[in-house]
Amino acid sequence: MFFRKSAGAPVWIIAGLGNPGKQYEATRHNAGFLCLDLLAQREGVRLTRLKYHALTGEATLGGQRCLLLKPQTFMNNSGESVGEAAAFYKIPPERVLLLFDDISLEPGKLRIRRKGSAGSHNGVKSVIQHLHSEEFPRVKLGVGERPNLQWDLADWVLSRLSSKEQLLLREACDKAPGAVDLIVRGEMETAMARFGN
Repeated sequence: MFFRKSAGAPVWIIAGLGNPGKQYEATRHNAGFLCLDLLAQREGVRLTRLKYHALTGEATLGGQRCLLLKPQTFMNNSGESVGEAAAFYKIPPERVLLLFDDISLEPGKLRIRRKGSAGSHNGVKSVIQHLHSEEFPRVKLGVGERPNLQWDLADWVLSRLSSKEQLLLREACDKAPGAVDLIVRGEMETAMARFGN
């Protein structure tokens, strides 16, 4: 046990939510994947190891060893992957940070929360179910509201972002690593004040 700790076992999980497959790459629902990919690139980490039904890599962020997790279970079953990894490393919900899309925010906006309900987000619902808790932090990435309520919600989140929206989302994702660093250091209030609440 001592050897495993000294080898740097992860003490945080940073999970970006989305759907695997080329056809989903530029959709609103894949904002979490995009954000995690950019974070991994910044850290020089390749998310190529398949474990816990996810593509994974490890990085030190904010002085903490983190498992970067990109579930391959499809969005609605994201909790299977997150829950399995959390159980393996005995990581409590408060140290599981989710990155995901939020239709209530305009593209380019970030919102950081310490905990909360899932709202209409099925990926977050699945994580709550598998962690048996809502007490995990999250970075929400704005992808824009439906132009009218006649749009089916599932169709909307699986629709493609326009070129302008992609640029705005990229700007939000470029800010996210700074927020992640602060959150894993235990500076949640600073993260919320600096990066949007």
